Amino acid sequence: VSTPLGLRDRALIELLYATGMRVSELVSVRAADLHLDAQYLTCVGKGNKERLIPIGDEAARWVRRYTEEARPTLVARQRARGASPRMFVNVRGGPLSRVGFWKILTGHGRAAGIRGSISPHVLRHSFATHLLERGADLRAIQELLGHASLSTTQIYTHGLEARLRAVYDRCHPRA
Repeated sequence: VSTPLGLRDRALIELLYATGMRVSELVSVRAADLHLDAQYLTCVGKGNKERLIPIGDEAARWVRRYTEEARPTLVARQRARGASPRMFVNVRGGPLSRVGFWKILTGHGRAAGIRGSISPHVLRHSFATHLLERGADLRAIQELLGHASLSTTQIYTHGLEARLRAVYDRCHPRA
């Protein structure tokens, strides 16, 4: 986080994990969509449906730092063509693409020693799974993820069911 790109990357990853947005939604965020003081953002998802998504303290802090300390430096490189309305920009100050973010995330994953597959969807899945593990209602998770159908959200319960079964088998006297 000692460079403008490092701050951008940290803000992106924190925001993705904190909100569970789709990668296309993440890279489309504009400054006007962010309400950091109230800790939420407005997101336009699939089917042009708009939803409000809460942002936690940590993600809001990193996005604020990126906005104040790094983004001005990055967009200055694009001034001749006009600054991008998108919050997150690439090294040249233009809009960051889905593929660009994918490369950023996998690069940081490799640098951190993650051997398995890492993708923006893995963070989205982690967001939903961690909410479920801590008792969040499946219907609330559906709203946060922007799923039209509850059956789509139920996919995230499979890992939880396996863990619950393992606990049951290990701990129940008649398992």
